[in-house]
Amino acid sequence: MIYKLVKGVPAQQLREAGLGAHFAEHDRAVYPADAAGVPWTAAYIQATGDPIADLHEDLAAEQKARATYERLIQLTDDPGIKDTLRFLREREVVHFQRFGEALNDIQALMNAKTMY
Repeated sequence: MIYKLVKGVPAQQLREAGLGAHFAEHDRAVYPADAAGVPWTAAYIQATGDPIADLHEDLAAEQKARATYERLIQLTDDPGIKDTLRFLREREVVHFQRFGEALNDIQALMNAKTMY
C-alpha cells in the first residue's frame, strides 16, 4: 500500500510532504518504522516462556494494532486506502478472538487434574 502511494511521486513532492529523510535513506522502499520514524526491531517481540503471559501480550498487541488502524482510517480520505485499512483492522479483531480462545484452552489445560 505504501509503495503504491509513493510510486512515481517526484522527490521534491516527497520532501515537501515531510518524507525527504526517508527518501534519502530508503528511496521509495518500505522501511518498517513507527509513526515517529523509529525503526522496527525484534526487541518489540515479547516472549516470557509462560504461555498465559505470552498470550496476554499477544492480545494486547492485537488491540494496539486495531486502534492504530482506526486512527489511520481517520487520517485518510482515499476510499481504497480506507478499505484496505478496514480489512487489516478486522483481521486484528479476528486475531484477538483466536488468541482469546487459545488463552481459554491453555488455562483449562493448566487447571485440569492429571491422573497417573
